[in-house]
Amino acid sequence: MRDFYQTLLFKLRHPERRRGKDLLFPAAHAEPESKDLRARNPGLFASDIGCPKRVQTTILRALAALALVLPLAACHPPKTPSDVRTYQAQGVIQHISDDRHVATIQNDAIPGYMEAMTMDFSLRDEHLLDGCARGDRIAFTLQVTPDDSWISAVQRTGHTDLPGTDPAASAVAPTLKPGDLLPDAEFIAEDGRHIRLSDFRGNAVAFTFFFTRCPLPNYCPLMNRNFAATRALLLADASAPKNWQFLSISFDAGFDTPPALASYADAYRLHKADRWLFAAATPDTLAHFAAPLGLILLRSGDSITHNLRTVVVDPHGRLSRQFFDNLWTPPQLAQALTDAARQR
Repeated sequence: MRDFYQTLLFKLRHPERRRGKDLLFPAAHAEPESKDLRARNPGLFASDIGCPKRVQTTILRALAALALVLPLAACHPPKTPSDVRTYQAQGVIQHISDDRHVATIQNDAIPGYMEAMTMDFSLRDEHLLDGCARGDRIAFTLQVTPDDSWISAVQRTGHTDLPGTDPAASAVAPTLKPGDLLPDAEFIAEDGRHIRLSDFRGNAVAFTFFFTRCPLPNYCPLMNRNFAATRALLLADASAPKNWQFLSISFDAGFDTPPALASYADAYRLHKADRWLFAAATPDTLAHFAAPLGLILLRSGDSITHNLRTVVVDPHGRLSRQFFDNLWTPPQLAQALTDAARQR
């Protein structure tokens, strides 16, 4: 193939050598290597397939572009991610999802990455925890990129009889459905103000739950990255309604003080607070406000186990749409918020 491209480029640079002859290679006066190439590749030459000259010219130009691009591709093969950080960890399995793609693990502190807490960890291999069950103590490798994380190399090292129930047993279905009025709630904003959900009446509101100590990039940080991307989509769309608001609600009010929230928010809002507020909810607020949305929140010391909820409310305070996981995309949320803002 290299011979073909070299000969092709030669003909491009010396058009007099192809005028009145075969477009790509002269049939009657072909050099030995060209004859050999014709024998190895029947139908490769334009004259072999009877192309009109205009079509031949188009083919020639296309092949010339390939001749320039393919060598570059060969010199720069796809790279494997070099930004994967790897940590050795240990913990106790609290729950394994039915599809075996998520494991809730009460992990020991991971030096240089996270303190001891209970987190949901992604499993890329659904058979990774075969033979393991709730209460098993495991050693594993945590792999982290800027926007993803997963565990691998699991080894069972023991078993612990766990008190209480499986966190999945605590799951309750949301009692609110689209069109229902959400209960009002008070939050402590990043600037220290006490605000209420009803303060945003007249605007469609998208809110999600998080806590600043959550380190895994595909959980709490992903919710706020997606909020940033959704806000950018709406601000860039001249036809989008203007009556919308984002609200990121921490359920870790004891740690996520207003100064902590303000500092954390800047990393996502890039110092542009336009229509995006960070706030914290007390346990009492969460009990009457978040529970009807199906938010699970279990505390054990400093450890927090939670699921994900992202909610869109219309300008009248009615539930418009809920997202129950971390699989939704910014375009989906932008459309849901747009639809809610236009509800009358």
